[in-house]
Amino acid sequence: MRRAVCPGSFDPIHNGHVEIIARAASLFDEVIVAVSTNYSKNYRYSEDERVAIVEETVGGLRGVTALPMGQGLLADFCKEQGAEAIVKGLRSTVDYAYEIPMATMNRHLTGVETVFLQADTRFTHLSSSLLKEVQTLGGDVAEYFPRAVMKRLMRK
Repeated sequence: MRRAVCPGSFDPIHNGHVEIIARAASLFDEVIVAVSTNYSKNYRYSEDERVAIVEETVGGLRGVTALPMGQGLLADFCKEQGAEAIVKGLRSTVDYAYEIPMATMNRHLTGVETVFLQADTRFTHLSSSLLKEVQTLGGDVAEYFPRAVMKRLMRK
């Protein structure tokens, strides 16, 4: 059984995230979407809400589950979950430069490998922060978010 972890804060999950998770599901038997919390960030949704949104969004994908990552290192979470790989989506060389030191450290700490998937060009300009800002200022972001997210955004 080959298991991978797709980590992120997913505040909220967008179609670029979904595309990477779906591709990871085609490569691994199981994919755990690890919803993380960075306490220096201000979140629109609580950790429980983010996990619920991810579950609602990717629940139909074979072998994909969502879990809160909790506190601690991603490498340790992967070890606890029996995951052999971390899957990260890359939008540009900026993402690559940011991710390489973390991938190297994670491999050093527990032996977990990082697999990079290049983002589909339809999504390379997306980030949750940008989409939240555009939506807050009245822009139409419906094509970039899954239905579960749009349902919640319309309520806020």
